[in-house]
Amino acid sequence: MTILAYLKLLPVVIGVAVYLFFSLIFTVLNLSMNNFRMRFSIFLFLAVLAGGSAFTQQDPQFTHNMFNNQAINPGFAGSQGMISAGMINRQQWMGFPGNPKTTVFSVNAPVKPLGINSGVGLCFMDDRLGFEKNMTILLDYAYRMELGEGKLGIGVNLGLLSRAINGKWVIPDSDNHVPATQDPSIPDAAVTSMTFDMGLGVFYNTDKIYAGLSTTHLLQPTVDYGDAVLMHMKRHYYATAGYLFKLSNPIFELQPSIFAKSDGASFQMDINMLLLYNKKFWGGVSYRLGDAVAVMAGTELPMGLRVGIAYDFTTSALRTYSNGTVEFILGYNLEVSTDKFSQRYKSVRFL
Repeated sequence: MTILAYLKLLPVVIGVAVYLFFSLIFTVLNLSMNNFRMRFSIFLFLAVLAGGSAFTQQDPQFTHNMFNNQAINPGFAGSQGMISAGMINRQQWMGFPGNPKTTVFSVNAPVKPLGINSGVGLCFMDDRLGFEKNMTILLDYAYRMELGEGKLGIGVNLGLLSRAINGKWVIPDSDNHVPATQDPSIPDAAVTSMTFDMGLGVFYNTDKIYAGLSTTHLLQPTVDYGDAVLMHMKRHYYATAGYLFKLSNPIFELQPSIFAKSDGASFQMDINMLLLYNKKFWGGVSYRLGDAVAVMAGTELPMGLRVGIAYDFTTSALRTYSNGTVEFILGYNLEVSTDKFSQRYKSVRFL
């Protein structure tokens, strides 16, 4: 086999590794449910993820994915047992004119309407890339139930997706290039279109473990720019998992996690490792297969506030032209007790 053939097998190998990781989680939890069926379903999901090895997808990517579960999984809503808000700002591939710039804001909280354990949330995303400006607003609902030592959230989100193109094209002056006005498949003026969007997800977490499976753009909506100019949104699939290790010195904790996504034709995976000190400071590294290596650092401030920063060192062919990627996070958690009319601030760790 050639080197290229081996590289094509890499996503499959990674998929099997993730499957074994999930299997370990359910073995450690010693769940009484039918483990074989669950593991088999996860394996099928990961087989879909391993369908390709390219990294071109419509959803934006984040380095702080362990702090960004709500943006891709409505089953996360209410899982922290408190009011939880967060914001991430990402400046990707700095140095390029029109480089991707993404900001996401999310907030969620546990609720109990009619005595039903639930979670609700709101997620807003602003994503800009070149001549595109895209915005998404989604409302999340998750039904929450006890399962083993933790809780399982089964969620759905509904909302609107807005995509805009400014229509300003820069065409090389050459006989080999056609002006935008002569190509009916692309708009030659500023256009905006809005469409309905939705997603599904399940999210399980205990004090030490979290794992989630989800999909965005479930109905694969079509964005209609008019004049027969259409954009088809592809369904994206996500798998996430993390574990909290208590080290021999209790002042240190280790938090490895994985993040995998696919649109059915391409595959991407992040492998993360965070080291926490005294539950207040963290630092870590992340490796995005074939794309970047990142370093992360942050702290938890008084009153439930979290701040952090990450810097991606590009490892792909773009490294010659890019100044890397920087990402900032801000988080806030507040536990409210309506029975005792008191408020408490709680750790904003991702578990």
